Amino acid sequence: MRTKVVTDLDTLRAVTHPLRMRILGTLRLEGPATASELARALGESSGSTSYHLRQLERYGYVVDDVPDGDDDRPASRRERRWRAAHQQTELPAELWSGEGGREAHAQLAARQTEHLRRGIAARIETTDPADPAYEHSDYLVHLDREGAQAMLAELREVVLRYTGRGGELPISVHLLALPATT
Repeated sequence: MRTKVVTDLDTLRAVTHPLRMRILGTLRLEGPATASELARALGESSGSTSYHLRQLERYGYVVDDVPDGDDDRPASRRERRWRAAHQQTELPAELWSGEGGREAHAQLAARQTEHLRRGIAARIETTDPADPAYEHSDYLVHLDREGAQAMLAELREVVLRYTGRGGELPISVHLLALPATT
């Protein structure tokens, strides 16, 4: 199980670009790919995907996909394969503060909202609504600060226990805890 814990605003900003989020999501879901393969899959130019892959590499989100024991293979820029360096990303609460943090989180929220919309549409069209592998729930919980931190830590632990088990069903789990509003 590999988790990227984002510890600074520059690293957070690096992944909030819409195309970079799509590239990283595609590599996580579909596996390693070249810039050209990603360009075709995402409807972008290979120059654009190549540039954004290098930015993701700079901040540790993607790495060269080198087969085990093949570290000495010649690196061809044209055929360079990339893979996600981590299967999930954690964003500590400290990164919410300040104008840059709020802006970056707003961009992430927009991407996740779009992901949620597409996921629900796909579920409605292609999935048995009674399938227990899918859920969309919300809960209102009254806690003090320590209780909230304990609950969120426990929820992360539960998700991480299931990460890396394998299986044919890719499930995206989003953990978002916000102050309740009307």
